[in-house]
Amino acid sequence: ANVNAATKLIDNGFDGKITIIDMGKNPYDRKYSEVMEGFLGAGGWSDGKLTYHTSIGGQLSKYCGEEKAMELFDQVIANFKRFHPKPEEVQCSDPQAEPDFIKPYFGLRLFPVWHVGTDYLHEIGKNWYDFLVEGGVEFIWEQKVSDINFRHNEITFKSVKPEFANMDNDSLFYDTLIFGVGKSGIDFGKKLAEQYKLPTEPKPVQIGVRFEAPQKHFQKLIDVSYDFKLYRKYEDKGVSLRSFCTNNNAAYVAVEETYGDHSYNGHAKKDESFRNDMTNFGILMEVQGISKPFEWARDVVKKLQIDGTGLYYSPTRKPSTTSEGENVSAIQVDRLHEISKAMQPYFPYVYDFINDMKKVFPTLKDDWGIYVPEVKYLSPEPLVDYTNLALTKYPNVHFVGDALSARGITVSGAQGTYVAESILGKTK
Repeated sequence: ANVNAATKLIDNGFDGKITIIDMGKNPYDRKYSEVMEGFLGAGGWSDGKLTYHTSIGGQLSKYCGEEKAMELFDQVIANFKRFHPKPEEVQCSDPQAEPDFIKPYFGLRLFPVWHVGTDYLHEIGKNWYDFLVEGGVEFIWEQKVSDINFRHNEITFKSVKPEFANMDNDSLFYDTLIFGVGKSGIDFGKKLAEQYKLPTEPKPVQIGVRFEAPQKHFQKLIDVSYDFKLYRKYEDKGVSLRSFCTNNNAAYVAVEETYGDHSYNGHAKKDESFRNDMTNFGILMEVQGISKPFEWARDVVKKLQIDGTGLYYSPTRKPSTTSEGENVSAIQVDRLHEISKAMQPYFPYVYDFINDMKKVFPTLKDDWGIYVPEVKYLSPEPLVDYTNLALTKYPNVHFVGDALSARGITVSGAQGTYVAESILGKTK
């Protein structure tokens, strides 16, 4: 979100000072495994799929309308092509027809996806970073923001490096603040919302598992929709399920650590040398009606840990390896009891989803495994001015990205661009 905002400002001759504070490292020093902090966030470092529909990844169109939302998406996609070493390889998949073999058991959500290519993300990051530095953006790396005083426009931060643990905090003042935290910063956003009594809108729970199996079982669906989205709704129970973030060919499970707990995601390499003929995707439940959804999700995730590590279950398989050839960090359990107990009464919906996939894809049988949990923490969403995403109580503070319940690269980048346009409008 912040990177796209800064790009929009520079492209339009903004003459103010732009400073970006990040607790991660710049793209030249950032390790591949450092997914949760750093330039371009998690999705821009390890995924590289740009969803191209307003029903995916948040409610951007509720702020600015459908036509404007798609225009903002186009600007984000153009930026990824602009800094891509081989922009001609950025391709869009746009499946249209829902196959009949899916219909008895699942809906299939079809929408366009731009495929940037995971193997190019780090080069894109370096090119993009160089552009911003040349444009005058100041980056303050490996610094964790500990406090923001919305009343006095002051940010307090401190180095995350152990050798500077005893150093005093630094601070700076701002005229306009874009609060664009990723997943690792949403707890901080929630703290600020409580501290300043910001009016918020609670978001539903999103929790589930990362499913993995040999690609051959799903090939007939992959041929129709590479990044397929199976879904199912139980309206009377307030529960809906969907598969999402599908990875194929060279698909690897990725470990995430949020709030000190293990959770799982996935990514896919583009280079044929990494090909493992595996498919992985999330099976995520959205649960309505839980009074404190954020706290509930945190509690469930803690229950799904053994010695701080997430769980793996399979009738026949063992945990796989990462793209670096190391074993995926997971504790294998031989029964579903631990998982079911922690996620009750909701895990049966996930298990039914898997059993129905076995009917749709009959070769699948018991040749699958699940990494538990996969969770999308959606903190209560602060109420904002729809014209510029500014807090209703503090009009010079704009919430974007995960701080405003965005899920994914395209929506986050579009939100940042939208805010930058409003800033440019004020300076003209």
